[in-house]
Amino acid sequence: MSVLHRIQAIDSHTAGEPTRLVIAGAPELGDGSLAERLDRLRTQFDDFRSAVVNEPRGSDVIVGGMLCEPQDPRCDIGVIFFNNVGYLGMCGHGTIGVVATLAWLGKIQPGEHWIDTPVGAVKTTLHPSGAVTVTNVRSYRAAQHVPIEVPGYGIVTGDIAWGGNWFYLVDHHNQQLDLQHVESLTEFTWAIRQALESQGICGDDGKIIDHIEIFAPPVSPQADSRNFVLCPGKAYDRSPCGTGTSAKMACLYADGKLSPGELWRQEGILGSIFQGCIEVRDDGVYPSITGNAYITAETTLILDSTDPFVAGIRT
Repeated sequence: MSVLHRIQAIDSHTAGEPTRLVIAGAPELGDGSLAERLDRLRTQFDDFRSAVVNEPRGSDVIVGGMLCEPQDPRCDIGVIFFNNVGYLGMCGHGTIGVVATLAWLGKIQPGEHWIDTPVGAVKTTLHPSGAVTVTNVRSYRAAQHVPIEVPGYGIVTGDIAWGGNWFYLVDHHNQQLDLQHVESLTEFTWAIRQALESQGICGDDGKIIDHIEIFAPPVSPQADSRNFVLCPGKAYDRSPCGTGTSAKMACLYADGKLSPGELWRQEGILGSIFQGCIEVRDDGVYPSITGNAYITAETTLILDSTDPFVAGIRT
């Protein structure tokens, strides 16, 4: 006999990038920090992650989120983010999607709401307009002008920075940042990702640099920069990337090109824009990102134990 398990989720998109937030049917992860519970999810319940975001129920682009009880006493709720290949420390667009979803469900009202994540607590503000501001964890540049030999492309130089995930940020290249060149952009940034790993270039504590971000002048006169971000599972970010914009602003501050409170408008590959700024406290840079999320579906995922792809299609 087949056994059916139902997972309730709300889908949204933030500046074009989808989020699927599980609101019921997730595994019980016990107590402890969000980082400890993420590790439990990874080691004991990874089929759940894959079933939620991978085909045939999802796609390579979807970022999943799982609501949890927070450990940090400041926080209203906790969330663990995951994608088609693994787990994320933090997700800027996803956090905007979480706040918009909680508002859709009538669980929060405009105002400040703290959210616990595996990399620390973040403050969010739901504005009366529906826009959401996320004040991220401390962000910083770990290394500047790091050259790597990228097969087929030669020497590429970039900065290594933390914005809730690890990024390699490249300003100088010969790529054209538009949708017509997504395939070549993916090939280029994936080659960078592979070169970083093969040459042993990492973030702090040997962490894999799993996000590649390249920049060009903006198309919109309302933006300061355009980016293309390759995510860990080889899908490109449809939004301007919240953690990537955080990493970028940390680098700009380190270069003396962005002052606290000064507005930075980051345009993504679709032309959507995140507005950002930084505050500096306790000798650290704390970026804020503002954007909008829109609910796209209320769905029940059905996991049938007799389905050969019940745990999703892993690639």
